[in-house]
Amino acid sequence: MAWRIFLLEMRGRKCYNSRRAREKMYINREISWLEFNQRVLDQAYRRELPLLERVKFLSISASNLDEFFQVRVGGLMLLRQSGKYAADRKGLAPTEQLELIRMRAAGMVADQYLLMNRELMPLMQQAGISPLPISELTETQYAALEEHFLNQIAPLLTPLAMEVERPPLLPNLHIILAIELREPDSEATRLVTVVLPDALPRRVHSAALGRDGYVLLEELVSEFISHLFPGEPIVNLSTFRVTRNGDIAVAEEEGGDFAQEMEAVLVARKFSDCVRLEIPADTPPEFARRIADMVGADEFCTYPVQGALQLVDFGRLAYDPGNEHLKMEAWTPVPPAAVDPALSMFDNIAQGDILIHNPFESYEPVVRFVEEAAADPDVVAIKQVLYRTARNSRFVAALCRAAESGKQVTVLVELKARFDESRNLMQAEQLQKAGVQVVYGVKGFKTHAKITLVVRRENGTLRRYCHFGTGNYNETTAALYSDLNLLTCNEKLGADASQFFNSITGLTRLMRFRSLFPSPGMMKKRLLELIAAETERARRGEPAEIRAKMNSLNDKEVMQALEDASQAGVRINLNVRGICCWTPGTPQGRVRTRIISIIDRYLEHARIFCFANSGSPLVYIASADWMSRNLDRRVELMVPIENPELSTRVQAILDACFNDTAQAYVVRADGTSVPVTPPPRTKPFAMQQHLQELAWQSARTREQEARQTLEPHRPRK
Repeated sequence: MAWRIFLLEMRGRKCYNSRRAREKMYINREISWLEFNQRVLDQAYRRELPLLERVKFLSISASNLDEFFQVRVGGLMLLRQSGKYAADRKGLAPTEQLELIRMRAAGMVADQYLLMNRELMPLMQQAGISPLPISELTETQYAALEEHFLNQIAPLLTPLAMEVERPPLLPNLHIILAIELREPDSEATRLVTVVLPDALPRRVHSAALGRDGYVLLEELVSEFISHLFPGEPIVNLSTFRVTRNGDIAVAEEEGGDFAQEMEAVLVARKFSDCVRLEIPADTPPEFARRIADMVGADEFCTYPVQGALQLVDFGRLAYDPGNEHLKMEAWTPVPPAAVDPALSMFDNIAQGDILIHNPFESYEPVVRFVEEAAADPDVVAIKQVLYRTARNSRFVAALCRAAESGKQVTVLVELKARFDESRNLMQAEQLQKAGVQVVYGVKGFKTHAKITLVVRRENGTLRRYCHFGTGNYNETTAALYSDLNLLTCNEKLGADASQFFNSITGLTRLMRFRSLFPSPGMMKKRLLELIAAETERARRGEPAEIRAKMNSLNDKEVMQALEDASQAGVRINLNVRGICCWTPGTPQGRVRTRIISIIDRYLEHARIFCFANSGSPLVYIASADWMSRNLDRRVELMVPIENPELSTRVQAILDACFNDTAQAYVVRADGTSVPVTPPPRTKPFAMQQHLQELAWQSARTREQEARQTLEPHRPRK
């Protein structure tokens, strides 16, 4: 009996120690994301950056928080309300995670406003680009603004009585005025709200304020809102902003109209449960509580702020024309050296595989590829996946022209691209009207792959041309996101591309591919095989290395495989921009592992994976991160880079990542991160600056070669 008790105790201790070891290698996903956003906010603190660059990073950090609360906090609150208390891999229940988020996010919000009020706003005032306080306007300016309010703004405002039997629901992420009015000849008060419409600009300009002068819309409306309530004194007035749960599931029943269901979700998202209330810190406490009760926000969800709401709007200053001296010098994308502008894209691709690294190189050849395919009489079919497109997408316009000219055009439009659903619905309708065969994806999976297949008739046969990418078909974000694009007419890749489209439109299994590795199914299996192969080499005492670049890492099986590899002695270098839920759980694993994150002027978005393979590196680009949602619940693609020249070039991008000492952060074992420190007496190395200079140099070399070719032969003297 005593022996049994001893065994049970040892087994329990072993399980406890095993759980503790597992927890050491995991970082909570939400806290990891907040640490990523801290790295974004840190850029706004860099005093060597131009003012509007700092304002832009502050704006991005605020926008990121908006999405985080809608999706991640909203999802956790639903879990808590449902009574599902399953802990995460770190052992934290939803309530514990929400408490940690509250502490970390509240500190981040305080830092944002401290930076804005103490540094950025005074600098904006010096530069003449800060909002003008209404209290400091001249009588002439004040009168002009009052007239502007009455003629241009008041007709668009709609007061909403809130204390009625069925109060109206207030929309998500809008600045709203709460107004407490005293009823005539009474001490009683009533509560009214006014939602500031999207149709009105946040910065209100007037000729009376000078060329660059402006006031904030909410201050202007607050000043003159009494015109809407004659005879009712205003007792209290405050702005506020509600963030609502955006993590709303869509039921995908067979035979249902998926587009209609997505429209219903868009409506529901505007008016779902409140997950955050932002309200000025100087709002009278009783009035603030009244507003919180009205929107259904408890103290846990309420965030007092020390300044203007919706910091994201100030970022527009960095993108609007003018004030160029307050911005970073723009980098002009160069034409890719591998693309001859005098030839068609089909002739260019026929000469060999082309790799384009935007935005250092121009994304224009990718757009040209689809536009030329739409116009080329020899093209018989175009197939493409659209996930997030530009507002006036040239891709959508080209696909419509192709269908109207009689080509067979099939487009998979992913309606569940979060927060882009409305645009995708409209574009899907536009495509269908033009005669495009529109498919809404695979039941239960988001289709996130970046692929275009063009079938062209050449010399009596059909030839396939393909584009594979790590980023969306969006010419706007292609100027802001760093991504890789492969253009090829490789027969194996072309056959796989056809098989891929046949699988997702015909709902057959993703299998029997020769070169591509799709998910769900094949990609994760291949990644685990590649990690295991490096692990086995290390155990045999051979050199072994894994290098990878991605946006996020949280897949349990992949993290366990990396843990095993780190303990076996594999050298691991990861560049994870955002969420990173893995850290080596043992001291020996940490010795040979380095995890960094780079935040710079362009959003690092390319996914690159490289496995040493005993000196013959295996290199891949992918649409997927190493996340469970990408590897198990999305349709994705991983593409091998087999051309030796292109493989070397992709590996050089990884070299630059891990050499960065200017913009890189080291992710520590507890999930926090610190800037990389350059070695003493060395100039900091910035990856993006380096890659842009390489692109410029390549373009100059190409220009010189072209000039020499065209220059007539001169007679010898």
